[in-house]
Amino acid sequence: MRNSLVIAFSITICFIAFVISKIFISILLYKRWRRKHVIYEEGYAGGKMVIFRSSVLKSLTSDVILKKTQKLNNKDIIGSGGYGVVYELKLNDSTAFAVKRLNRGTAQRDKGFERELEAMADIKHRNIVTLHGYYTAPLYNLLIYELMPNGSLDSFLHGRSKNKKVLDWPTRYRIAKGAARGISYLHHDCIPHIIHRDIKSSNILLDQNMEARVSDFGLATLMQPNETHVSTIVAGTFGYLAPEYFDTGRATAKGDVYSFGVVLLELLTGKRPSDEAFMEEGTNLVTWVKAVVQEKKEELVLDDSLESCPMQEVNKVFNIAMMCLEPDPLKRPNMAEIVNLLE
Repeated sequence: MRNSLVIAFSITICFIAFVISKIFISILLYKRWRRKHVIYEEGYAGGKMVIFRSSVLKSLTSDVILKKTQKLNNKDIIGSGGYGVVYELKLNDSTAFAVKRLNRGTAQRDKGFERELEAMADIKHRNIVTLHGYYTAPLYNLLIYELMPNGSLDSFLHGRSKNKKVLDWPTRYRIAKGAARGISYLHHDCIPHIIHRDIKSSNILLDQNMEARVSDFGLATLMQPNETHVSTIVAGTFGYLAPEYFDTGRATAKGDVYSFGVVLLELLTGKRPSDEAFMEEGTNLVTWVKAVVQEKKEELVLDDSLESCPMQEVNKVFNIAMMCLEPDPLKRPNMAEIVNLLE
């Protein structure tokens, strides 16, 4: 009996020591992360400014940044969505950022804000927009991103870009590959894995070299590596949503694949998923293109602004899009496979 008590006591002590050591290690790792990523963290009138390591922002103070953000108005708006308004923040003649303002008001929005920070803080990839810092206050939150000078793919394809430049086929193909790499990184290389949940042409931004950068993780939800889906109330944009989402209400990696397939059709046809012509005909972009591909007449739906294209490569992208748009999610490739197919 006494030996049993001694053994039980020893096991309890070992367990307590193990738990304490895990907590201690977690604290050390967190402090190390902050030393590595955070330049400074300061409080202002009930708010807090945190700037991550950035060679661009090292020479600026949080006070300067905050004063500039407080002067933002409607003339500075460069985009908006269901999760917030995006402004162009000019700090000086050569330095500008994109600032997304998230209005606070519900616990759900606050949780979404924290999820976005957790998802973005350590993500560094050439095809993903970088988060430089954030400001949190009682009435609103601000996320500070690098500014993409060429706007969104949506603006270029659908005529709202400032420079009105027509995208040629090599540029479109490069954008498709870059966006695929970015989404693949989220799905396969991030731990926990990340489902974007709102892949669309307006969330694919273009840098100064017209390279694709995946943006807007306001709706992103983290997945544990051994999970296949997450439950959600609202996710995605009409026209890009996978058909199974309407039955299950679940956002999945294969749902992102479907949405990417719709983006590929946009690149190929130059048409929105919600184009007025489809509404009049009672169809949509996906069914319209699928019917043409089955008859092997892809040239009939190709964007008229594309003058000369290597049809073998174009047909390959049509075929990849069809794989992404399989009604059965199990038949769709994953994003790593799509990257390999495109490259």
